[in-house]
Amino acid sequence: MKESIREEFSVAAIVYHENEYLLLKYGLGHWEFVKGHIEDGESDEQTILRELEEEATITDAVILKGFKENYEYFFTFKGQRIHKYVNCYLIKSNTKDVKISYEHEDYVWLAFPKALKQLTYNNAKILLEKAKKFRVKLGMQN
Repeated sequence: MKESIREEFSVAAIVYHENEYLLLKYGLGHWEFVKGHIEDGESDEQTILRELEEEATITDAVILKGFKENYEYFFTFKGQRIHKYVNCYLIKSNTKDVKISYEHEDYVWLAFPKALKQLTYNNAKILLEKAKKFRVKLGMQN
């Protein structure tokens, strides 16, 4: 019998303020970007702004046009195989004031080299490198 695979769709936000990036420490101990499920009827943009407010209390932020990356991965949760698709956006925060949600244990704002080292997963590291290149190309970071 073939195992059924459930599909899930999420968005992630690479959030920066000046030359520092926001990373959240999740309950299982990994460091990652703001990320969350797309709810019925929501656009990616609505989801990412909602998640940013829910997970970090940031409401003064702008989605940068021209940066959208995606990745996918598989995992098992409570015996169910899941195929997750994630669209990732670059977000400029106008504040560093953060209050994390119950889902997280900690947060940090780090400059690129330290943020790259702090991230747990390789796919997140690749996304951060792409975001930095995008910002350099636009003259937003050196």
